[in-house]
Amino acid sequence: MPYSPAPRPPASEPSAGPADIRLVVTDMDGTLLDDDKKVPDGLWDTLARLRERGVLFSPASGRQYATLAAEFAEVADGMVFIAENGTYVVRDGAELSSDPLDPGAVARVIEVVRGLASGGVDMGAVVCGKRSAYVERADEPFLAEVARYYVRHRVVEDVTAVDDDILKVALFDFGSVEESTAPALAPFADTHQVVVSGAHWVDVMNRTANKGAALRRLQRELGITPAQTMVFGDYLNDLEMLDAAHWSFAMAGAHPEVVRRARHLAPSNNDNGVLRTIARVLDL
Repeated sequence: MPYSPAPRPPASEPSAGPADIRLVVTDMDGTLLDDDKKVPDGLWDTLARLRERGVLFSPASGRQYATLAAEFAEVADGMVFIAENGTYVVRDGAELSSDPLDPGAVARVIEVVRGLASGGVDMGAVVCGKRSAYVERADEPFLAEVARYYVRHRVVEDVTAVDDDILKVALFDFGSVEESTAPALAPFADTHQVVVSGAHWVDVMNRTANKGAALRRLQRELGITPAQTMVFGDYLNDLEMLDAAHWSFAMAGAHPEVVRRARHLAPSNNDNGVLRTIARVLDL
């Protein structure tokens, strides 16, 4: 059920000509994609116009790199993918940055997961590596949820024994993640990022890892300022990313904290809010 915060007017915009935007970064689920997980009408035409203008477009998501690359396969040349909530950034198949977890931390999170599951919580963990995602739970309902965001995944006997660089541990709770699973991860909050990324998902990452940190590194590498950056988001894992851009937009229906942190408000994901706002601000 989406949040319904009271709308507020957007901050003032330039009165003459399009804004000087060089980089557009958008979350996927609840932001660019509609509630049926479909890309909006006109996306590919908008991306072509941005490329003509010399504006870089970057998806920034909790989804894995393989999932994002498949979604944008036909237009991926030169595109930067901020994957796994900022822990893995890739351009043209080359890693720009990553922030893998210590294996000991992964094992401690999985110990909590196994305890919750044995206690009756209907949930499971996705251990997110650079090469694949790994799960122990193999029932069809759980794997269907995993496949939405991790097209490359494997069922293994022990997720703590895989040979891969682990970027984050994502936990899916069929109930309310903020009521059961997230509180059980409170002991990790002093040393790691514990981020609720949706109504049913919570991610554990290094304290240094978030979409905003990845975006700031990208801005430095490209010589692009926050004033030249446009960002869209809807949930708590987007907060730091919104802080890194002057043109920061919360989607209508976003989490209340996201609405408070963003400078502007965009139409909802079901109303093609990202593309409509890009067209308006950049005068496409």
